[in-house]
Amino acid sequence: MHRDHRFLIDCGEGTQRQILRSGLGFKRLQKILITHGHLDHILGLGGLLSTLTRWEAIEHVEIWAGQRALRRIRDLVFGVVFRGEREQLRIEFKEIVPGAIIADGNSFELMAFPVTHRGGQCFGFVFQEKPRRPFLEEKAVELGVPNGPERRDLVQGRTITLPEGKIVHPDDVLGPVEAGTKLVHVGDAGETDDILEHCRDADALVVEATYLHSELDLARRFGHLTALQAAELAQAANVRSLYLTHLSRRYRERDVTAEAQSVFANTVVARDLDHIEVRR
Repeated sequence: MHRDHRFLIDCGEGTQRQILRSGLGFKRLQKILITHGHLDHILGLGGLLSTLTRWEAIEHVEIWAGQRALRRIRDLVFGVVFRGEREQLRIEFKEIVPGAIIADGNSFELMAFPVTHRGGQCFGFVFQEKPRRPFLEEKAVELGVPNGPERRDLVQGRTITLPEGKIVHPDDVLGPVEAGTKLVHVGDAGETDDILEHCRDADALVVEATYLHSELDLARRFGHLTALQAAELAQAANVRSLYLTHLSRRYRERDVTAEAQSVFANTVVARDLDHIEVRR
């Protein structure tokens, strides 16, 4: 979630049930981002779209995915969910290509980047707030700038003239440029070298850790990462926090955490229904 925006990344089996358990509901859930077309990442779309059509006050939803994944999703949606009937929900299929895919003016930008995984056309996502200059409240008070549209104009880069004739420039009340918050989400991945720069300086990195490093050969065979590789990526990319997902049930959570924390201390294994606020 970012201000009025809500995003769902991938939709495996049970997603709808977990959304209900979270208490967030379906309101404004209009953008679904799919990392790739493997069934464990899209099968939940059937039930979710059926629910949105029949019970929820949502008229439009966007599904963003690579070309191959979109073909599979269309088969699921129109060959199974809405087969032989006209869906009431307007579903817009949008093909992902690397680069900026969604922008909200001066607020934030959503970018997609390619990720190496079995089958190809797998994507990761960067949620990046735009750089900003903080408003210096004490300086504004000192210069006599009142609360109201004058401050808004200064924040937007416009010079103002106060009633007594004093001219105030944006540079008088704005601090140095600060980078916006950056969140990177990577689904399944088999390599890290090609995504390193996209993860650079992220405030939070969400990435898979399917295997422990003792089974590196298995990880390579199936195009996944070990907890150690995920931690090494976080360290090399200078991220602030690492959140591990997609763990194999063959391992204990504490063992996965320990392996990653041996390289990158600020590591957490993300669990269903966790609420995490990412700030710079």
